[in-house]
Amino acid sequence: MIIIDSKTVEQTKVEVGCLMQPEQANIAGNIHGGEVLKLMDNSAGIVASRHAGSNVVTARVDRVEFHYPIHIGNFVNCKSKMTFVGRSSMEVSVTVLVEDVFKDEEPKVALTGYFTFVALDSDGKPRVVPSLEITNEEEQKIYDESQKRYMEFKKYKNNIE
Repeated sequence: MIIIDSKTVEQTKVEVGCLMQPEQANIAGNIHGGEVLKLMDNSAGIVASRHAGSNVVTARVDRVEFHYPIHIGNFVNCKSKMTFVGRSSMEVSVTVLVEDVFKDEEPKVALTGYFTFVALDSDGKPRVVPSLEITNEEEQKIYDESQKRYMEFKKYKNNIE
């Protein structure tokens, strides 16, 4: 029998930062949404890989919302954490903060979204992952919301197959 330890939400947190460059922007100087989504996916993937202790693949992206524009020269910081764990799938919340490094202002929330990953074994098949240890009421609320999204998607997926 294999025993897999649980991990706390705090243990899953990751921050990945990047300075936005001209090649990531359109002609107006705004960073392409796809560039930021790639950063979000990478950050979330680190969380999922660490939690699973194995290779993971992105299975779904949910509720990505663009709140604030990102421009060339802005510093972007992706803050990611685990919000839900199933048998082999995991949902990771990502909040993207943007900072104008030339201004003395607090970073602003530019994007938010949820990324679902599936952990894979060495044969590329889904594998069981550690559970997520919930340590406070706020984490429980987020976990319950994430579980609801997960169950709604499973229901939707079963209806279209």
